[in-house]
Amino acid sequence: MKLENYILGKWITGDGEGQPLYDAVTGETIAYATTKGLDFASILQYGRQVGNTALRKLSFHERGRMLKALALYLLERKEKFYQVSYHTGATKADSWIDIEGGIGNLFANASLRRKFPDLPYCTDGDPVGLSKGGTFMGHHLLVPKEGVAVHINAYNFPVWGMLEKCAVNWLAGVPAVVKPASITSYLTEAVVKEIIASNILPEGALQLICGSAGDMLDHVTAQDVVTFTGSKSTGLLLKSNKRILEEAVPFNMEADSLNAIVLGSDVRPDTPEWDIFLKEVRKEMTVKAGQKCTAIRRILVPEHLLEDAYIALGKSLSQTTIGNPLNEKVRMGALAGRDQREEVKQNVQKLLASSQIVYGSLDSVEVIDADAAKGAFLSPLLLMSEHPFQNEVVHEIECFGPVSTIMPYKNLNDAIALAKKGKGSLCCSIVTASDKIATEFVVGAATHHGRILVLNQECAKESTGHGSPLPMLIHGGPGRAGGGEEMGGVRGVKHYMQRVAVQGSPTTITAITQQYQPAAKGIQSPVHPFKKYFEDLEVGDQIITAKRTITSEDIDAFADLSGDHFYAHMEDTDFSGTMFERQVAHGYFIMSAAAGLFVDSYEKNPVLLNYGIDELRFTKPVYAGAEMYVRFTCKEKLPQDPKDENDIPKGIVKWLVEMFDETNEHIGVATILTMVKRKS
Repeated sequence: MKLENYILGKWITGDGEGQPLYDAVTGETIAYATTKGLDFASILQYGRQVGNTALRKLSFHERGRMLKALALYLLERKEKFYQVSYHTGATKADSWIDIEGGIGNLFANASLRRKFPDLPYCTDGDPVGLSKGGTFMGHHLLVPKEGVAVHINAYNFPVWGMLEKCAVNWLAGVPAVVKPASITSYLTEAVVKEIIASNILPEGALQLICGSAGDMLDHVTAQDVVTFTGSKSTGLLLKSNKRILEEAVPFNMEADSLNAIVLGSDVRPDTPEWDIFLKEVRKEMTVKAGQKCTAIRRILVPEHLLEDAYIALGKSLSQTTIGNPLNEKVRMGALAGRDQREEVKQNVQKLLASSQIVYGSLDSVEVIDADAAKGAFLSPLLLMSEHPFQNEVVHEIECFGPVSTIMPYKNLNDAIALAKKGKGSLCCSIVTASDKIATEFVVGAATHHGRILVLNQECAKESTGHGSPLPMLIHGGPGRAGGGEEMGGVRGVKHYMQRVAVQGSPTTITAITQQYQPAAKGIQSPVHPFKKYFEDLEVGDQIITAKRTITSEDIDAFADLSGDHFYAHMEDTDFSGTMFERQVAHGYFIMSAAAGLFVDSYEKNPVLLNYGIDELRFTKPVYAGAEMYVRFTCKEKLPQDPKDENDIPKGIVKWLVEMFDETNEHIGVATILTMVKRKS
């Protein structure tokens, strides 16, 4: 069977026989992959002209709903993917991380739409005033790049590696060209077949390359984004491509790194954290047969616990059953291929020049329901390096399989220094019950890590673990780890957008951003804004209320009603030495009085409820006798999806509430949120 490439809106096989792809368990040939004869310049241009044009017309909310629909569609077909995934050597648990973890990324990023406006672009940061009179200002916009996201992915997560990246660029409004690692690309192809069949994505939003990337990088432009996951050496080769350098093409690299776990000096074999530590190390060494860029490669323990730790870890690892992942008793499957196994063995030999094996065998492994000679099986290997400050190799060579090295440290400063010797890691963990130790370690080691997990009895039960990247947090690391970032919630979406500073009048910036800017011209209407449905409201709709005089009786009554008898609100207080001249009104009373001025409350209207208050500030003391009024403006509109068919159609409206006194000076400002009914 020859794998197909999905390019230019159709499925195409490359020329020639192609590269043979093998079943990791049986060693049998299951497919061939080739991209020979493909026109990579046309593939990229098709993505820009067709996919990008379609996606950038959609709003964030439309793109987010598209991701949710795709996630639901794939989830219904997940069992198909599990059956294909077994060929990669993955167990059901391993495949769950890859398949349902990848689909989970679609769900997570779909929910991110609520943090963006219902527009194809968004603002970034806060507005900046640029003049004394308030007629000139600046703001930053983020717009989708006009290129494609080129994803060159690793073999260990053929589904998650694609979906976790594509979810972000699709939400940003940018199409993708995915080039999975060839040896497991048959699983990626199976998922893409279903994605294309769904017709959920616009045409051109996704193209798939099964085989060599050819000269694709020679045709990228400054509007494209290239991401790479894999070995440091391959990443550096790609990153130094002449075209990427000349065009200043954004290149996001996530390289395999020598991640570490630290056993805190407060932990003893009779404490809960000891068992947590053993469980975490065993899991990270054996899940996906250790083929994770986030797997634990270095185990740092207090020197007096070195022997206890490696003996206990050996006992824990001995419970791992290895073999055919289709067998229910198997807990660790095969590596992705025999070539990968040989590479791991060669790297272990390099480590053994200054380390020793304390658990496992390099030459033999007991397997269940499989032939160890035909499949890519390998025993978990625990090595020990007794002099880690003199042994540089252990901080330089990574064995991309079920291999880790334990080493001693004298004190916390040594542990921090050893963790840093990895020269940049995706993640690191410390197991400790001491918040003092945790704080010192995190602050000391943070410069060399993309993520740090502090693991103890309190969080272990619900912890996602050392090796689990999460879509709402960045995934990446400095130095050897590549210096890039993937995912990361709103931060991740920005990688695929261009930031531009826009300057102009507040009224013009309001029109561009669809967010009301202070000092912009308001829209006066004879109809009160609270009487308008969500669709009828315009950003800038504004009323200026009548005035209300604040009295001492008002202040006393609010103090009695609320129970807030703070001294500044009491008339008989001696105000010498305070910030106030005399009895001052409660800030919350001023906000409540403001609501009484701007709320139209005499009959039912489309406003369903008050949803909350953001950014409430009291800017000037209000004394008895002051006259206050409010400028009330529609600031921003955010749609809400119905929860079910019985849900009331509605959206969230943000209102700018500016409170003034008789001198026309601000006494307070807030953003309130209301839930407003739609017409249909």
